[in-house]
Amino acid sequence: MASMALKSFTGLRQSPQEQQHPHFIAQALPRQQKFRVSAAKTSPKLTNRNLRVAVIGGGPAGGAAAETLAKNGVETFLIERKLDNCKPCGGAIPLCMVGEFDLPLDIIDRKVTKMKMISPSNVAVDIGQTLKPHEYIGMVRREVLDAYLRERAEKNGASVINGLFMKMDLPRNFEQPYVLYYTEYDGTKGGVGEKRTLEVDAVIGADGANSRVAKSINAGDYDYAIAFQERVKIPDEKMVYYENLAEMYVGDDVSPDFYGWVFPKCDHVAVGTGTVTHKGDIKKFQLATRNRAKDKILGGKIIRVEAHPIPEHPRPRRLSGRVALVGDAAGYVTKCSGEGIYFAAKSGRMCAEAIIEGSENGTRMIDEGDLRKYLEKWDKTYWPTYKVLDVLQKVFYRSNPAREAFVEMCADEYVQKMTFDSYLYKKVVPGNPLEDLKLAVNTIGSLVRANALRREMDKLTI
Repeated sequence: MASMALKSFTGLRQSPQEQQHPHFIAQALPRQQKFRVSAAKTSPKLTNRNLRVAVIGGGPAGGAAAETLAKNGVETFLIERKLDNCKPCGGAIPLCMVGEFDLPLDIIDRKVTKMKMISPSNVAVDIGQTLKPHEYIGMVRREVLDAYLRERAEKNGASVINGLFMKMDLPRNFEQPYVLYYTEYDGTKGGVGEKRTLEVDAVIGADGANSRVAKSINAGDYDYAIAFQERVKIPDEKMVYYENLAEMYVGDDVSPDFYGWVFPKCDHVAVGTGTVTHKGDIKKFQLATRNRAKDKILGGKIIRVEAHPIPEHPRPRRLSGRVALVGDAAGYVTKCSGEGIYFAAKSGRMCAEAIIEGSENGTRMIDEGDLRKYLEKWDKTYWPTYKVLDVLQKVFYRSNPAREAFVEMCADEYVQKMTFDSYLYKKVVPGNPLEDLKLAVNTIGSLVRANALRREMDKLTI
């Protein structure tokens, strides 16, 4: 990650490819309320039917998009192959997501109010002392959260299809629909499924890092990390330690460019790590993470092993014609923290809102210009967050001395307050100039001390 330059963020600004967007050149171009739209429209009024939109993928991005569309007059189809999907995800969600997406508290396994950041030399810093009594980080299991959002979308009128999306035919002109090809399953274990087609006016690709929708519009590739996670059932007396505590480990042993984690779930802990630069060594890094937490998870039994690609930056193209990408398919995972759940759900909702506005609640056809409003709003709102976290990762994840400095810096109350305020409420919080200056001085001091420690350790090993 540290080697990636600012080009990683071209996807958050309109690239030259995105700025040139003839509507259709068949295969060539690779808290919520009802909307009241009063803007005049030049796109044709639909007769005898509403706008039809297919959402491919049933994770947080797809579920949020489908619900928003269905509640606001759009005929919505959500296609998801694995309705019991257990993505290898730390499962942390910010406080603002609970209220913004009206999530019931019973789908949250744990309310984390304490975190330990543990350095390469096993220096542990306690984080969370600046949290207010009502503030916490929610820990969820993806199979629970995703199912809840899909079911809520279905209750609001979306048609949920247990199917595997294969490909789609792009329209040759504005009047033609997108033709989707997918295999539908009836829930019978081992069933081969039935080939089907579906005609729609627009498509939202929410089908993850290996998005077939992205391939259908030649959206381009991106660097990706591999996340590897084991769910470990530990003895009840050890689970008490993790009741409201999460741990993050940094060091070359657990990941050369990311971090390892132990996050509490309902009756087990999720132990994992990730890397971009050394994917072939991921199991070695996972073993190191388990060893770092060995005393606290001793006697645990591995009940599930999971692995999944995680995008490292937005795709070169996130939009073509009446097709838009959201969530992991678009590349909306933050650097440094590797967070993607909130941004997936938020991007799905924002994309759906742009469709609703452009179609006047499903009564008119939309065009690429309507969907482009979603990208413009997204970039304006979140580009600073992605940029800041990219810089932090480049500075502090590049070496063990830098990681030691990072952990030391995390002990500062001002750093904790700024970090948690930004994380919990998804905004880059403006700082106090005097405190910012003190932080800069302390950061430099931490880096100097960490490098001095490395030199002394090198002497001992010679």
